[in-house]
Amino acid sequence: MDNQTSNFIKDIMIKDLESGKHNKIVTRFPPEPNGYLHIGHAKSIFINFGLADDFNGKTNLRFDDTNPLKEDIEFVNSIKEDVKWLGFDWDDLLFASDYFEEMYKRAVLLINKGLAYVDDLSADEIREYRGTLTEPGKNSPYRDRSIEENLDLFERMRNGEFENGQKVLRAKINMSSPNINLRDPVIYRIAHATHHNTGDKWCIYPMYAFAHPLEDAIEGVTHSICTIEFEDQRPLYNWVVEQCEMENTPQQIEFGRLNITNTVMSKRKLKQLVDEGFVDGWDDPRMPTISGMRRKGFTPESIREFVRETAISKNNSMVDVQMLEHFVREDLKLKAPRTMGIIDPLKVVITNYPEGQIELLDAEINPEVPEMGMRKIPFSREIYIERDDFMEDPPKKYFRLFPGNEVRLKHAYFIKCEEVIKDASGKVIEIRCTYDQQTKSGTGFTGRKVKGTIHWVEATHAVPAEFRLYEPLIMDESENEGEEGKTFLDHVNSNSLEVHQGFVEPNMKECRPHDKFQFFRHGYFNVDPKDTTVDKLVFNRIVSLKSSFKI
Repeated sequence: MDNQTSNFIKDIMIKDLESGKHNKIVTRFPPEPNGYLHIGHAKSIFINFGLADDFNGKTNLRFDDTNPLKEDIEFVNSIKEDVKWLGFDWDDLLFASDYFEEMYKRAVLLINKGLAYVDDLSADEIREYRGTLTEPGKNSPYRDRSIEENLDLFERMRNGEFENGQKVLRAKINMSSPNINLRDPVIYRIAHATHHNTGDKWCIYPMYAFAHPLEDAIEGVTHSICTIEFEDQRPLYNWVVEQCEMENTPQQIEFGRLNITNTVMSKRKLKQLVDEGFVDGWDDPRMPTISGMRRKGFTPESIREFVRETAISKNNSMVDVQMLEHFVREDLKLKAPRTMGIIDPLKVVITNYPEGQIELLDAEINPEVPEMGMRKIPFSREIYIERDDFMEDPPKKYFRLFPGNEVRLKHAYFIKCEEVIKDASGKVIEIRCTYDQQTKSGTGFTGRKVKGTIHWVEATHAVPAEFRLYEPLIMDESENEGEEGKTFLDHVNSNSLEVHQGFVEPNMKECRPHDKFQFFRHGYFNVDPKDTTVDKLVFNRIVSLKSSFKI
């Protein structure tokens, strides 16, 4: 993180160290392996690892894998990859499932203390008995089972004698508590399912609210940092640690969630986008998953700077997505080589340029970083320009190419449009120009000036490429706020992906996956790691060149 940056969590840690309550800070990042990490998780990763680093403490990566029906080893591997890619390293790699036997013993302890019971009510009946925010709950008819009967039934649950949903184990706390989380929460349920880590050893699994505090206590976590929606769960967290007689007592601390405009920040909703085919996987570049952002071309440095800038507070925050894009621009402007690419090609023939001649022009790889050196660009009588850089009948103040007008070709010469060639349907398929040999870039030509500069790619050596341009996947939901029957899927942008077939400079032939470039006028692009092959280059646009966002 930053040793000079203060926040309320850091202040708590400082006091705990100074008072002698702890002699070492221990945090953990505890994802459930039921999906891919998203940008919101990046903030939690940054906080947990960063704060521990500030105090020379330790951070564990722990998988809260207590629900085999939704979890998979695929998600475990993706989470490990994402944490590493973001630039963080864990001290211990742990699994909640490693503690299942210990958790079972603690549940038995609660039964023996008269603080847990086996309930036969269905899930719907339990909800009905729980009451509301304004009305107390009522006791289950099975709440007063004897300790002996509960011990017998719980063991039989473990032995697989009952079907899914037939029985649960509930903590016995207070059905009249103003905090609904304390109204005898379910702490174990039956799930006959194969677990990615323990196989078929177990058919009962602890609920997250019971397992999580036990995991923290077992691991000696000092500060259990979580998002603000768990604030109401804190009394239950403390109750579990105390009543299960854990040796270590972690402190739960909540911070405000990070929300971003036009961005889904829910694993459940992201899974829905994947399952229903709105995107082509968890790593689709339109997804706010870490893997999707990596594939699109975001850098770990830009994400870390973004979450650092959003600060740590007790309140949820809404951040403009342009802020995130600002940081990747700032990171890439000094790293990405400059080049030219034509997304929507229109052929230009320079009629007075010698046939068969290829000229190599010089251009800086990155003008802001001269030490990156120069590159060579071929030039000949046939080039491609962007189709929207030509208009046959332009409006006023259009300074690009049109009949009779002259423009500069970036790094090359002035050219003047002399003739327009169309196909049978009237579509412009080629324009013919002349060039002025004296106007070559870098020669100090001062004879006359032109108002427009356009980019180009030499046609005979051009490398075909696919360009994928992205818009936000989710449109502004506030426009339809309150409309009945609407879900977030009604806000999916059907125009979030635009695909073009074009050309790049020949030196781009050696591109490798995740190479990043600034294409003149188009923005920053990343070589797609999934669909790029030896014979096909695919570029994902990370961000456009400019934004109105001010940091």
